[in-house]
Amino acid sequence: MNILNIEHISKIYGEKVIFDDVSLGIQEGDKAGIIGINGTGKSTLLKIAAGIEEPDQGDCIRAGSAVIRYLPQNPEFDKKMTVLECVLKGYDSRRTGMDWDLEGEGKNMLMTLGIGDFEAKAGELSGGQKKRVALAAVLLHPCDILILDEPTNHLDHAMASWLENYLKRWRGTLLMVTHDRYFLDSVSNRILEIDKGKLYSYDTNYEGFLELKAQREDMAQASERKRRSILRTELEWVKRGARARSTKQKARLERYEELKNQEGPASDGRVEMSSVYTRMGKTTVELSHICKRMGERTLIEDFSYIFLKNDRVGFVGTNGCGKTTLMKIIAGRLEPDMGQVNIGQTIKIGYYSQEIENSKEAGIAYMDPKMRVIDYIRETAEYVRTEEGLVSASAMLERFLFPSSLQYSPLGKLSGGERRRLNLLRVLMEAPNVLILDEPTNDLDIATLTILEDYLDRFQGIVIVVSHDRYFLDRTVKRIFAFEEGGVLKQYEGGYTDYARKAAERTGIRKHTGDTARLADTTAGSADKVTKGSAGTGEKNSRNTWKVRDTKKLKFTYREQREYETIEEDIMELEEELSGLDDQMMENATNSVKLSELSGKKEEIQKLLDEKMQRWEYLEELAEKIKEQNSAQ
Repeated sequence: MNILNIEHISKIYGEKVIFDDVSLGIQEGDKAGIIGINGTGKSTLLKIAAGIEEPDQGDCIRAGSAVIRYLPQNPEFDKKMTVLECVLKGYDSRRTGMDWDLEGEGKNMLMTLGIGDFEAKAGELSGGQKKRVALAAVLLHPCDILILDEPTNHLDHAMASWLENYLKRWRGTLLMVTHDRYFLDSVSNRILEIDKGKLYSYDTNYEGFLELKAQREDMAQASERKRRSILRTELEWVKRGARARSTKQKARLERYEELKNQEGPASDGRVEMSSVYTRMGKTTVELSHICKRMGERTLIEDFSYIFLKNDRVGFVGTNGCGKTTLMKIIAGRLEPDMGQVNIGQTIKIGYYSQEIENSKEAGIAYMDPKMRVIDYIRETAEYVRTEEGLVSASAMLERFLFPSSLQYSPLGKLSGGERRRLNLLRVLMEAPNVLILDEPTNDLDIATLTILEDYLDRFQGIVIVVSHDRYFLDRTVKRIFAFEEGGVLKQYEGGYTDYARKAAERTGIRKHTGDTARLADTTAGSADKVTKGSAGTGEKNSRNTWKVRDTKKLKFTYREQREYETIEEDIMELEEELSGLDDQMMENATNSVKLSELSGKKEEIQKLLDEKMQRWEYLEELAEKIKEQNSAQ
């Protein structure tokens, strides 16, 4: 039974067509995720479904008794209201027929989402705090349909994991926009894709959507190849001088004209990023004994690290722990209380900040609403040197999905996601060799994130990332520092999943799962290494805290030693085999028999790879213990 029907809606903003005769039915129990590039109308669709905005044409019909709760992308509150008042506002027990300790439940929900000061005024809250207060209000009040716009923005890993599990258990209907691919894959049972004014529905999660979308595009391209082949044949017939004297000949000429005037399948708008960077010398970025306090709180305690060339480092921790503070210290926008930051003479830092600042004095990410799009980029550079040579600001804007018709529009007309994408382009136009990305996934669409990840693969410089997006961290970083109690930063090798697994093992939490995404649910406990005091480079940046408690001398057996020497090569071979199978699956997306065969083989290889990875971790930890034992003697 449909609880929500959108029938033949159209929506136009200025000259931009957002929706063109779009229809959609949402059934009870659907958990639908909406995806599409920024500016295609994802938030607009949510507002229409919630009854906040009306379409230019068409209707949105909701079940008469359905209660809808809506979380906006950028919530606003009465500045004079307290946090608790904001959460409890609008609740009517007579309407719901329920009566319980609402205030107590509201406080519990706020505490769960990291808001502890219930009497704080809404006008004093940051953007991230407002989002979490709004989320608490939405989840507290009973409803039939939840409509959430970027619910994971500003949530740390533990909170995102809690929300993910909450929504998986929730029995109502869910309509959401999110860039978090692990979250989307886990929660949703339906994907709605907005593409060039049309809406495509896939009854599957995000992983299934990728496979079905590839099939849809392959079929469209196959139809286009057939059309072009027929068109070439018809064109040769026309060129031979056929005269339209008979009914048959006239029909053939009409067929030719019809084929010629047909439009082929439009390809998705894709952000294109060419590698833009400045070469760096020997000295990179060196942090020595950095300390920073905020009032009586210690944010950073005696942190030292030397960033290597092409380093890929992620920083994680709870909200407010000091991640952004550290990024500002590295970028030279904030001074540490103690310690030194040494920046090499050839280093050029590109800083992509978490927020688009609201005033010119606030910082480099300020966007004057009256400034034109192209002038915002030209302030940085008129031309930039890429792998293909010099590229103009206008051409780079085209690559970032800002066509010439939009380049002379004021910034105030852009959506929140489009402003973030434009700001990212401006940072890259500076040709940095050190990229600091502070929450880059907030408000960026999945297509742009995918291209950014590919860009970072080719980027010949240092990448420093602060992110709550587990998928993005797994995809981009090779080392993680976790903020722990007292401002201590602990080092882990690998991406987010590796960090989560090791942190869980240190605290005695062992969670069996075959999906790496699910491993990202656990929160940080103890760690392998503590980065304190004077440090060297690379793996020498940390002091190993292992202490050998066993009096028995540890050592590899002959078999373990041989296995340790070859296991990394074995893992690489399995990963290459998996990659090859992925390519074959893409090529056979429309061949269900072959696809099933390849899928079965992929499962076998993945199982072998998981076993090898577990074995490698055991051997690696044993090697560290042996090394520490030998050095202690």
